[in-house]
Amino acid sequence: MKKSILILMTFIATMTQAQEQKQIPQVSVSGEGKVMVKPDHIVINFGVENTGKDATEVKKLNDETVDKVVKFVKKFGIPTSDFQTTSVSLNRNYDYEKKKYNYQASQTISITLKDITKYDALMMGLVDNGINNISDVEFKSSKIEEYKSEARKLAMKDAKHKAEDYVSVLNQKIGKAILISDNTQSYYAPPVMYKADMMVAEAGVPRETLAVGEIEVSANVSVSFILD
Repeated sequence: MKKSILILMTFIATMTQAQEQKQIPQVSVSGEGKVMVKPDHIVINFGVENTGKDATEVKKLNDETVDKVVKFVKKFGIPTSDFQTTSVSLNRNYDYEKKKYNYQASQTISITLKDITKYDALMMGLVDNGINNISDVEFKSSKIEEYKSEARKLAMKDAKHKAEDYVSVLNQKIGKAILISDNTQSYYAPPVMYKADMMVAEAGVPRETLAVGEIEVSANVSVSFILD
């Protein structure tokens, strides 16, 4: 009796394994969706740096400049929620040529500018108030999540269209999707580097110093469809 039960269990296990190993006819494709978006705000990262022989004096000079910059930003109409200090440092460095130590004080600030038309006025005001480097200008959209959703839907439609193309020559049809993988990778544009002296325009000569362009929002998926 025990031997019969063992044989039956072995048979059931073998059949189950065979069913699991049975391949399902399917087609696997990738899809891509892209949406071009006009940015509606900018994030600007800039800094103030000062170097000197005395740490206290260097820090004091840096703090005074930052104070002027912050007061200008507030007067410009930027809400306090849209700007903040992102880093503060005071470093002691050794000059091997002069064989002396010097000190460098720096502070970086990030501003979110929601009115792109005010970019030039803001940048010139920052330079006039003492900033000496602009490390990053990033274009963004307040509706980015909506555009990501749209790009994902377009990627799925692209994948389905490719699958239909492949199986059409076989006189087959695609069925349900049995596997969907999101292969989307976040993309960060490289920082745009500027120096303060580049922001100074010739007297009386208007300049367009900002090419807004468009943001590319993309999505990539891999999809496996059952073949009917």
